[in-house]
Amino acid sequence: MEINKITPEQLNKQLSKDKELFLLDVRSVDLYSEYHMVGANHLPKTIIFEAETSNKSINSLIPKDKEIIITCTTGNSAMKCAKILAERKYHVTVLDGGINAWKDFKNL
Repeated sequence: MEINKITPEQLNKQLSKDKELFLLDVRSVDLYSEYHMVGANHLPKTIIFEAETSNKSINSLIPKDKEIIITCTTGNSAMKCAKILAERKYHVTVLDGGINAWKDFKNL
């Protein structure tokens, strides 16, 4: 299953014109609290991993009618989460390079 990726530059352009994106940060609470993208929703990856193994529904937590941009620190956990969500028919894209790449792009 091929998962789409988006660069920080592409995402920045899309965010400026598209309000329908759902930013999903799957890092730990501590990392999310330390820094996150403006408007990002937080759902730790452990909840998505648990949903995969237990068949718990996460439909109330993540919208199915929007494009979901998933991010983590570097992109690895986001890719794992994206695969789980894609199997459940979510429209997912991973931020290439994760929050680290976003911070570099924003010069933070």
